[in-house]
Amino acid sequence: MKKTLDYLFEGNSLSQLQAEEVLTRIGEGQYSEAEIASFLTVYRMRPIKAEEMTGFRQALLNLCVAVDLSDYNSIDVVGTGGDGKNTFNISTLSCFIIAGAGYKVTKHGNYGLSSVSGASNMFEYFGYHFSNDTDKLRRELDEAGICFFHAPLFHPAMKHVGPVRRALKVRTLFNLMGPLINPASPKNQLVGVSNLTIMDLYDQVFQESMQNYLIVYSLDGYDEVSLTGPTQYISNQEKAVLSPDDFGLSKHDPIELSGGKSVDDAAKIFLNVLEGKGTLAQQEVGIANAALGIKCMYPERSLADCVAEASESLRGGKALKVFRKLIAGH
Repeated sequence: MKKTLDYLFEGNSLSQLQAEEVLTRIGEGQYSEAEIASFLTVYRMRPIKAEEMTGFRQALLNLCVAVDLSDYNSIDVVGTGGDGKNTFNISTLSCFIIAGAGYKVTKHGNYGLSSVSGASNMFEYFGYHFSNDTDKLRRELDEAGICFFHAPLFHPAMKHVGPVRRALKVRTLFNLMGPLINPASPKNQLVGVSNLTIMDLYDQVFQESMQNYLIVYSLDGYDEVSLTGPTQYISNQEKAVLSPDDFGLSKHDPIELSGGKSVDDAAKIFLNVLEGKGTLAQQEVGIANAALGIKCMYPERSLADCVAEASESLRGGKALKVFRKLIAGH
């Protein structure tokens, strides 16, 4: 590590292979907490290069508890967090809308970092039992169309950096890694990012994979389609800016997307929307994100058709049916 740190402190960046090697050693517990903290500090001082991020991603995928669901054409919808907006669980809601529309969703998530309630908080609140048992996950995909990977069960290597992250109390490169290390490596991924620099970084990393991907950033700072203004997106097909009008949906006030002050508040909002009792803003933001998820899987479809499918899933009660089926299995 001393050699690596000296190299980095001189202003150099790591090759993909070097990045993979150093993160593998971190994940195997070969370095002290002080060494890990010094390493992470480098990436608070300068941006991560795409080759470095690709290497870090490969190391964590190599070390994870992998789940082979490659026979499914599935999608994950996830945000990087860090936008400081404290929205309700929009990505998780959109996953149920996509599953309700008949597609397979392999959702990867964790407890909330930048918001009151993360995906794991939602699933846990409603009684979902976290597991890394492939048979259980496969059964949920077959029966409900969705399963959930609680990140700590699939990334045991992260236990070596957990104490360092808690001690530092600042965002580190690991905050950016979550959306890149889904243990099932789904064929499709819709990812929300909190700024244009991360969008460009993710685009370069995803170009090296075989996935369909679509990366979104709302230009007023949200790591998802917020419908509070224009949203930029980039995929392996195209790059565009979409307004709420492009979705055929309304523009909404940011205050309407609040996730509340507790997991209880967030869960109440989440269930209300699924049960058709959410506000127009809450419904439409879920529909917009789900529509882009469907478009990520099938780029040839028009956005209007994707919005119509997502709307029918939520407003026709299909997303709620999926949710009840998944939770009833527990």
